Amino acid sequence: MDKKKIYFAGAGGIGMAALERYFLSLGYKVAGYDRTPTELTGALQKEGVDIVFDSSVEAIPADFRDNPDGVLVVYTPALPDSHPQLSYFRERGYEVVKRAEVLGRITRGTYGLCFAGTHGKTTTSSMAAHIMNTCPVGCNAFLGGILRNYSSNLILSATSPYSVIEADEYDRSFHRLSPYIAVITATDPDHLDIYGTEEAYLESFAHFTSLIRPGGALVLHEGLKLVPRPVEGVSVYTYSRDKGDFHAENIRRGNGSIVFDFIGPDCVVRDINLGVPVEINIENAVAALAACHLTGEMDADKAREAVASFLGPKRRFEFWLKEDDPVRAIIDDYAHHPDELKASILSVKALYPGKKLTVAFQPHLYSRTRDFAPEFAEALSLADEVILLDIYPAREQPLPGVTSKIIFDRITTADKTIIDKRDLTETIKNRNFEILLTAGAGDICDSLPEIVKIAYSGR
Repeated sequence: MDKKKIYFAGAGGIGMAALERYFLSLGYKVAGYDRTPTELTGALQKEGVDIVFDSSVEAIPADFRDNPDGVLVVYTPALPDSHPQLSYFRERGYEVVKRAEVLGRITRGTYGLCFAGTHGKTTTSSMAAHIMNTCPVGCNAFLGGILRNYSSNLILSATSPYSVIEADEYDRSFHRLSPYIAVITATDPDHLDIYGTEEAYLESFAHFTSLIRPGGALVLHEGLKLVPRPVEGVSVYTYSRDKGDFHAENIRRGNGSIVFDFIGPDCVVRDINLGVPVEINIENAVAALAACHLTGEMDADKAREAVASFLGPKRRFEFWLKEDDPVRAIIDDYAHHPDELKASILSVKALYPGKKLTVAFQPHLYSRTRDFAPEFAEALSLADEVILLDIYPAREQPLPGVTSKIIFDRITTADKTIIDKRDLTETIKNRNFEILLTAGAGDICDSLPEIVKIAYSGR
């Protein structure tokens, strides 16, 4: 970067925060705007990011105003084009780029391990980052979730030539990247508000595969509809839990643990013990290990140690309560696509066979609810009890006729209720749950401290 001042419009986003911390570590002056203060923005301010919560031009710090030659502006697509500060920067000739463009510049200067997919990319990229960081070579990592091992979504190395990137398909952001190794975990249609059709969604992933550098590698989940288009000189591999070039064998489950052997075309790493022992993490670990192995830098013993010590990202199958006598648990998961939600529910049922499962789900986005209402209902119908919340709108305006009720009416579970989020803690308080799963990409997690308090007080 030839500019030593960077302004982040949307500074409180998890992905943006990683870049802010990265540039702070390199000595850049960093400032930005966000709509409301949060725990994360407070932490960033303490670390040296000058964040304002007023969208007016006057709120921009003085040394970032009237300085188009000295300031790079990075923005999130979640902000409207009419945002006053963005309009000001564009009208005065500032270089204004998306976060993805900055990540792209980082990948062009490093060996980028880029993880894309409808779901699974946050956990898989986080696991790969932890493996690389545990191995002697290290890495810089820019993750989509707060990794509990580091209490951060950023891992820094002053010497490593490797970067680990969560490649986001929303708004085609991942087209700005230049991967050395790319992993695609899933291509189930999503973000149809952007893409319109499944064909356009798959084409976007196909284009992403064409960006991999010659000499690099593509690792695809078995069975995807995607037809990749890697350039000449890119090696292509497949993976899954049970088959593919990279897969797991000799899977052993018991006493709250999952252990397996990692098998590759030219390697075997025995006795991989999952730090977060849920079924979906078997193939997440296979994908992460495959990418790290293909760098040629992975040490088997260090990799085994890393997977065993991996705590996972916050909000990815995160335990808030875990008791054995009697058995009770509260688990929170970011699942916001029907396939993710189904996988999460099935993982909980596998961990706690025979126990009553209560699922509290907050749909995310009107467009996603409209596009996948039957699939969400099918997934939720796997639960013994369902508590369905109102839609979390995020960046969207309401759509006519689209409410949580279009999911609710299709749920076949007899014990179901639909509520306002404000009534969640009281609703749970009046239920004698055994296993509670809270799910969704909105703000349902904000209620968890109070829910846990209720759970303990009710004993």
